[in-house]
Amino acid sequence: MTTAIIGGYVVPVDGQPIDGGTVLMENGKIRAVGASSEVEVPDGADIVDASGSWVLPGFIDAHAHLGVHEEGEGWSGNDTNEMTDPNGARFRAIDGIDPYEVGFDDALSGGVTSVVIKPGSGNPIGGQTVGVKTWGRTVLDMLFAEHVSVKSALGENPKRVYGEKDKTPSTRLGVAAVLREAFTKARNYAAQREAARAEGKPFETDLTMETLTRVLDGELYWDQHTHRADDIVTAVRIAEEFGYKLVVNHGTEGHLIADFLAERNVPVILGPLFTSRSKVELRQRTLRSAGILARAGVQIAITTDHPVVPINFLVYQAALAVKEGLDPETALRALTINPARILGLDDRVGALKPGLDADVVIWSGDPLNVMNRALRVFVRGREVYHYDEAAGEGVVADRRYRE
Repeated sequence: MTTAIIGGYVVPVDGQPIDGGTVLMENGKIRAVGASSEVEVPDGADIVDASGSWVLPGFIDAHAHLGVHEEGEGWSGNDTNEMTDPNGARFRAIDGIDPYEVGFDDALSGGVTSVVIKPGSGNPIGGQTVGVKTWGRTVLDMLFAEHVSVKSALGENPKRVYGEKDKTPSTRLGVAAVLREAFTKARNYAAQREAARAEGKPFETDLTMETLTRVLDGELYWDQHTHRADDIVTAVRIAEEFGYKLVVNHGTEGHLIADFLAERNVPVILGPLFTSRSKVELRQRTLRSAGILARAGVQIAITTDHPVVPINFLVYQAALAVKEGLDPETALRALTINPARILGLDDRVGALKPGLDADVVIWSGDPLNVMNRALRVFVRGREVYHYDEAAGEGVVADRRYRE
């Protein structure tokens, strides 16, 4: 199927805006982007007139618990943390996702078309993350990046969880020790595995160690939940000790050491930005942090940590960060190309660019103006959401099977 969105103010993000531009989508991918005079629309293509509207790539929330922590379902719908083993590298978020959770519909209404879903922060090593689209009938329909990163946590959460069990780790010392021990064992495991292969001997596979060796080999990113500045530095120290690709998640006090992070090229998935200071390590939370980090040269993405902040409020966080000093262009990048690049997903999502997934959102105007809204949302070139002006509500394409 070929669809052409014409006449809108096209913001590719990874390129200059085009007034009266055309976005051509074909077979789930973006085929062409440019001025109307530059893009040839094939005969028979579906035409979508976006005159008077803004056209952007779908937003990305790079740290969410969508579908694994279902809103309003209590313990039954909460599969965020398997808090029975401090080293849960073998656990996988994909195994707990409910595609029919209402949060996926909310995501579409906020222009969010891709999410990286992560385990929670109850364990020092929580498990593997996954990249999915926000529309689909099954998690297999939604999947676009099965292996993204491993979630890990420093700070209050894991020490509280295991301290209450009277088990290690119950202190920051213990949490750091769990990480070091895990990576040391993974190094030894990898050496033993290679020796066995070289000698043609059988070798028993350990799913936890296999995952951690992929982190050490640079195949998976290390998503480090950390709020306090000292915990962020600990995260950097351990990453430098073992040589893996660190991504700071939350980074609440990151603005206090912005130069430290910039010098080491450590990116930050920042947020959630409008929550209460519900625990000690959030006492320095401020909407100014995004601007401070960006001006220091830190690559940032913005997250809701859904359901901590509803995922459809992602763009509102960016708008308030702009109010508190973040450059508007950087704000849009923090919702699109930055999260894609931070987690190695920019070959699929994050910009309006030929060859990328056709995840496109038509907005009533500048999305950083809170009075504007997502009017039409396309995921892989298929329209899956539109705003019904007459009814005053959004309409999501039906996911159900029908004979």
